[in-house]
Amino acid sequence: MTIAVGDRIPSVNLINQMGDEVRQIDIAQRIAGKRAVIFGLPGAYTGICSSAHLPSFIRTADVFRAKGYEEIICVSVNDVRVMHHWGASSGAHDAGILMLADWDSELTKALGLEFSVPAVGFKDRMTRCAMLTDDGVVTALQFEEDHGVCTLTAGETLLEMA
Repeated sequence: MTIAVGDRIPSVNLINQMGDEVRQIDIAQRIAGKRAVIFGLPGAYTGICSSAHLPSFIRTADVFRAKGYEEIICVSVNDVRVMHHWGASSGAHDAGILMLADWDSELTKALGLEFSVPAVGFKDRMTRCAMLTDDGVVTALQFEEDHGVCTLTAGETLLEMA
């Protein structure tokens, strides 16, 4: 079943790297009692993810914070070192975006957002999405039907729903 507005983000441990420290973060605990922005994408360093999706949240991070969103979280089915490097090289870390690795697709599957494209090596990747949450409950949610575009899930579009 695909996540919907009104659903609660499940308790799943994702992995994050800060400096040399690798730690597990339960996403449900991290956003408990907070307003949060969560966006998911198919893969770090992939075309639209790097040229449009992540940059849109880097551009809008301060505006989301000004509207009271305490956490801005990027989730992708990648390993923790890739997510860390991508966050550093893209400017996401500087923008205060928390980069979380869903390395085994546990959150992706719990949300019902997995898809696979074997020809390019994508297995159980996360469908491009963006959501607003309040105390762990989804209050706004957008998906892209076409994995190769970022219009409904861009930071600017989600900001209109905030």
